[in-house]
Amino acid sequence: MDLSNLKPAEGSVKNQGKRIGRGQGSGKGGTATRGHKGAKSRSGYSKKLGFEGGQMPLQKRVPKFGFTNINRVEYQGINLDTLQKLVDDSQIKDTVDFETLFSNGLVGKNDLVKIMGRGELKSKLKVSAHKFTASAKAAIEAAGGEAVTL
Repeated sequence: MDLSNLKPAEGSVKNQGKRIGRGQGSGKGGTATRGHKGAKSRSGYSKKLGFEGGQMPLQKRVPKFGFTNINRVEYQGINLDTLQKLVDDSQIKDTVDFETLFSNGLVGKNDLVKIMGRGELKSKLKVSAHKFTASAKAAIEAAGGEAVTL
């Protein structure tokens, strides 16, 4: 080792980059690489999402259509074949209620449940839900089960 190959320890020296706006002597003083005037040259400027320089933004130019009913009630649909699969996997025995469906990850804690009629149900189940389709109710009762509306 001699003076020609001395180096600082690894990671001890950090390159801080250009110091902008620190006086004329730095070569990056004055406008500090921001150009002259306008919003982009000011401190505190942040480009708003969708802003088009004062031109009417696309989101406002495009016509709106449709209707959203604020009183709409959304149900989480669960089909009979899903219930049959839970029985086959021995996740449920003879009753299906909200807690069972929630613990198996089929519904969220604030969801309303609607049992729908896809697939077939072979086992006798007592099913509790907020709504049933006519075909689902018929299939549950045909299998010897019971459909209870919450």
